Amino acid sequence: MMKLSWVWIVIAIAFLQLVTGFLDFNETELSLIEAYDYGVSKLNYNPLMVGLTLITSAGAKGAVCLDGTLPGYHWHRGYGSGANSWLIHLEGGGWCNNVRTCVYRKKTRRGSSTYMEKQIPFTGILSDKADQNPDFFNWNRVKLRYCDGASFTGDTENKAAKLQFRGQRIWLAAMEDLMSKGMRNAKQALLSGCSAGGLASILHCDEFRNMFPRTSKVKCLSDAGLFLDAVDVSGGRTLRSLYNGVVGLQGVQHNLPRICTIHRDPTSTNIFSCSISHLTKTCFFQCFFPQNLISNIQTPLFILNAAYDSWQIQSSIAPPAADPHGFWHECRLNHAKCSASQMRFLQGFRIEMLNAIKGFSQSRENGLFINSCFAHCQTERQDTWFAANSPEIRNKAIAIAVGDWYFDRAGVKVIDCPYPCDKSCHNLVFK
Repeated sequence: MMKLSWVWIVIAIAFLQLVTGFLDFNETELSLIEAYDYGVSKLNYNPLMVGLTLITSAGAKGAVCLDGTLPGYHWHRGYGSGANSWLIHLEGGGWCNNVRTCVYRKKTRRGSSTYMEKQIPFTGILSDKADQNPDFFNWNRVKLRYCDGASFTGDTENKAAKLQFRGQRIWLAAMEDLMSKGMRNAKQALLSGCSAGGLASILHCDEFRNMFPRTSKVKCLSDAGLFLDAVDVSGGRTLRSLYNGVVGLQGVQHNLPRICTIHRDPTSTNIFSCSISHLTKTCFFQCFFPQNLISNIQTPLFILNAAYDSWQIQSSIAPPAADPHGFWHECRLNHAKCSASQMRFLQGFRIEMLNAIKGFSQSRENGLFINSCFAHCQTERQDTWFAANSPEIRNKAIAIAVGDWYFDRAGVKVIDCPYPCDKSCHNLVFK
């Protein structure tokens, strides 16, 4: 029965590739696959299940999912020393960059609250258990569901296709609703997110900081959100093309950080210039890439990322569209099957990531944890966040590193040695 269930999961993923033309291995699919390999029962924990709350006031503000339904979040109330501390975690799950993919998306939990789970497990950074989440277990912990397809930044519509691109409004409506429920009294706050939600936590970081008085301690955490404008195996830029579509379709440019968009100049030769003729002349998509934003974020920010990010390998560096002859097929599924030349290519990607964070790492207020794993999203999963065999750098687990940074117990800027030196990784292997 177990094998039969996983046959249907594989078929579903293959169907998703056929429909979207863009293999969307988001954090949920990755977690399901690795949980199957490791065996969730082996983790021996009983996660807290938290119900979905729809934001009833959002409709009047036009803050709706792709299909027009109300957005929502899951909230577990803080207590004791954490009663006035808030952790807002932004859900991930890829993007949609054209009408076809967005129409498909609005019939899933990534585009409609109709299809969202009514309860979800709170694990990792959302856990309520001190031995699994030592610094944030008793905080108010909120997971904001993702149903817009543009990392909570779009604000337009497509009437013909009956699509609402209202990510920015959803973000604001959710924050307003939570403020009315006690978040305005927060003494401490942390905005976090995974994957597309990790990108959103960067895009909204300073905005989040400005919602609180200066006396409140406010910081941001991006998990697996450092998506690079990297060259793929065909010499093209798959993710650049995708982001250009997202920004143009969903009216994102008006909500991108002004410090970046003000420098858009299609005739310039700087980092922001356009180099693909069919892309929009204003190049606002460049301000959707975190590498062009992170050095200008004013709020303390922690970047957690795998140097060999599984999603980026699957969908940006070596997607099937860039590998029509399948030379990268086995390597894409299992790093142990990469050839020497393929591994050199991936090592080059790691170096590109390290170069992208050089300026960011100069600020003493920022934090960094770049481990040499083939992984994606490490805060939500209990086995990678904080467990007996969690990934570590210099004997420090991710949960401890984030806590040390947030509470100013220690400066944390750790970069792993190149693969294959780290034996603590929970590497993702696809079948």
